Amino acid sequence: MRIRDILLALLIGLGLWQALVVITDAPHFILPSPWRVAQAAYNSRVIIAENAWVTATEVLLGLVIGTLLGVATAIQLAYSKTAERLMLPILVFTQAVPVFALAPLLTLWFGYGMGSKIVMAVLIIYFPVTSAFHDGLIRIDSGLRDLSISMRAGKWNFLRYVQIPNALPSLGTGLRLAAVYAPIGAVIGEWVGASKGLGYLMLLANGRAKIDLMFASLIVLASLTVILHLAVGVLATQLTRYARGNSLK
Repeated sequence: MRIRDILLALLIGLGLWQALVVITDAPHFILPSPWRVAQAAYNSRVIIAENAWVTATEVLLGLVIGTLLGVATAIQLAYSKTAERLMLPILVFTQAVPVFALAPLLTLWFGYGMGSKIVMAVLIIYFPVTSAFHDGLIRIDSGLRDLSISMRAGKWNFLRYVQIPNALPSLGTGLRLAAVYAPIGAVIGEWVGASKGLGYLMLLANGRAKIDLMFASLIVLASLTVILHLAVGVLATQLTRYARGNSLK
């Protein structure tokens, strides 16, 4: 995803938005114009910045913790066949329960602060990271596996020097998905119960019929998600390059 493409999509989106406002002649409390939303964003820039910082912190902490847990779980599943037989069906079964349905329970258990939102973000990205990395770890060329056996590399050395480097592109794919899902988890948690964050600000603005402020908060949230996706995309590209360079040695 290039910056130029993002800016082009943004301009097209703003043009369509303004055209929709003109064509439908909708009142501003239902569909505000881009200019009115920009004014609301500027006038409320302090409160938006404060709440955006809270949401960004929740998302980043959830992304880091969820990634670490997902990587550790995937490695354990790939290293131990027993763990794979026992844990993999449980992981798949947990996806039958919508994560969003757990938000009220998480708020009850972890309170209305950042803790419940971080846990929500962790839960929503844990499975994609684990699944993507685990698939990369087990999809190893049979020739490399036979070579490691003939060289008596051992299970741990095979995992460390062959499986993990070759699975880094898959991990990058999981991280790209996690970068998109993590803000969803944090905002859902804020909708259920919070006193800060962009999700809370959106509900507050909606309750006071400040639809322009709600749109502004939504745009800021989308911008944070795009920035996070771009940053994670750079990291994923570096992981892929490292894996390719390592395979050539």
